[in-house]
Amino acid sequence: MHATEQPVRLERISHERFILAPLETVYDYVTQPDRWHEWHPSSLSADTGTRGSLPVGTRFTEIIDLLGIRVPMSYSVQVARRPNEFKTVFTSLAVDGCLHYVLHAQPGGTLFKRVLTYETELQLAALHERMIERSGVALDRLKQRLETLSG
Repeated sequence: MHATEQPVRLERISHERFILAPLETVYDYVTQPDRWHEWHPSSLSADTGTRGSLPVGTRFTEIIDLLGIRVPMSYSVQVARRPNEFKTVFTSLAVDGCLHYVLHAQPGGTLFKRVLTYETELQLAALHERMIERSGVALDRLKQRLETLSG
């Protein structure tokens, strides 16, 4: 590492919401990346080449909006344990990391936890705060969408 280079820091963003919808309904919806744009404001589109929840080993691509720039992402599903856990790793020119969903059945619905872990060499002060805000908005939208569909 050169003296002027900044070390890459691993960042973690975690949010959870109680959703008034059955565990399987939540899992089946959130594990379809081609539907992420319906609830996540940074997701523009995804191409999985299939329909439904993705199994382990599936590779897919997504285009995200990163501070106004369209960034192509490449993913690989690492964990797909229906209906409790889904994890995918991603890489791009701008950011690398993983998305981890953990779901728990609770009376009347599902506790959904989304953890985004990432690293980037981009030195953008606003990036982490923006990603925290967008993740919160995404889970609020997800909750509203699933409760409307289940209601």
